[in-house]
This record gives sequence, structure tokens and C-alpha cells, in this order.
Amino acid sequence: MNDVTRGELVKFQELESKIKNLIEEHALLRKKSHELEELLKSKELELEGTNNKIRGLNEERNSIRAKVDSLLDLLQDINVHY
Repeated sequence: MNDVTRGELVKFQELESKIKNLIEEHALLRKKSHELEELLKSKELELEGTNNKIRGLNEERNSIRAKVDSLLDLLQDINVHY
């Protein structure tokens, strides 16, 4: 093997090594991307559940407020008659 062929072989091996590294990095990035997508879906579901709970609590608060207002009106009627 002459020097030109040997040099080309070394360059080819370096290129092959770089390509393999890029493929490995690409696979790792795809895996990480998938993990992040799954985490995002989980957080979106968690957020949706929290928002539903907040809506329920707001409805409960509004219901209680309406009952308290009704009771205050009744008390006011009682005070007016005395």
C-alpha cells in the first residue's frame, strides 16, 4: 500500500467514525425528544386536571356565596320586621 492510499484510508476511517458518532448522537437526541414529549403530555394532563379542580372549587364557592347571600337576605328581612 502506498502513502496516498494509506492516507485516504485513514481519512475514510475518520469520516466513518464521525458519521457513526453523528448517528449515535441523533439516536440519543430522538430518544430525549421522545422523553420530553411524554413529559409534556403528562404535564398537560396534570394541568388539565388542576384546571378542572379549580373550576369545581369556583363553582362550589359561587354556590356557597349564593347561599350566604340568601341567608343574609333572610336575616335582613327578620331585622326589618322587628
